[in-house]
Amino acid sequence: MIVTAHGKLNLSLDVLGRGEDGYHALRSVMHTVAFGDDLDVELTRDGSFTIDPGQSYLPADGRNLAVKAARLFLEGTGLGANIRVVKRIPVCAGMGGGSADAAAVLRALNALTGRGLSLQALAELGAQVGSDVPFCVTEGAALAEGRGEKLTPLPSLPACAIVLCKPAFSISTPELFARIDRRRSRLHPDTAGMIAALEEGDLAGVARRSFNVFEDVLGRRGSGIAAIKSALTEMGALGAAMTGSGSTVFGLFDDGEAARRAWEALAGQYQECWLTRPWSGGQA
Repeated sequence: MIVTAHGKLNLSLDVLGRGEDGYHALRSVMHTVAFGDDLDVELTRDGSFTIDPGQSYLPADGRNLAVKAARLFLEGTGLGANIRVVKRIPVCAGMGGGSADAAAVLRALNALTGRGLSLQALAELGAQVGSDVPFCVTEGAALAEGRGEKLTPLPSLPACAIVLCKPAFSISTPELFARIDRRRSRLHPDTAGMIAALEEGDLAGVARRSFNVFEDVLGRRGSGIAAIKSALTEMGALGAAMTGSGSTVFGLFDDGEAARRAWEALAGQYQECWLTRPWSGGQA
């Protein structure tokens, strides 16, 4: 079976603090996009697991989240899986590529085995693989809390165009969390306002409230992110922000032609740029 692993965006992202378990409590409005990886998933009768991750620098063994998901789903069945990934979601870019691949494997194996688990049951399995996997299973739009695994469904974005642009650097997630911990005062996104804007179908209201607390602690990388955000808004984006712990930046457009022009302009400066749209969710 061939399935698509859709990338995710953090339309807003807030870090509420660090718990005694060492994990940070998050509050984020998340949305999937139509852009993503393709995975070819095949059952094996001998119980073996293999993966072609699509990039030579990605793990091709049990460390890969897609393999972890396959092993978890097929545990006790005597079956295995061969997985081949056509990789498009940028790596270490805040778009949940590894989690999306794991979620796609769960959906594929659910269909291939005829097990018939609900999306909620698949999401609960996914939570054992990674914090973003449950959202990548259910897709669409949601308020993610806790470590990201506590999901409240939200209305999807209105029809719009989305430009994605990743600068030629990645950002260390542990380093950003450490900087957040050291910073006593910081801005917070208007999460309630963004949820209200989604409920009203107000794209401009969503775009205006797009904000990521990690942007406040980027250090020397901040100028590169700011440059892309500025370019997007100057070319017609209603709003722009970094997703996840970066370094991909997204811009929301209500004008498809303006979005195309922005994508073409940025693609002349940055190697990794894409033009896409919101994805409202798939099926198990």
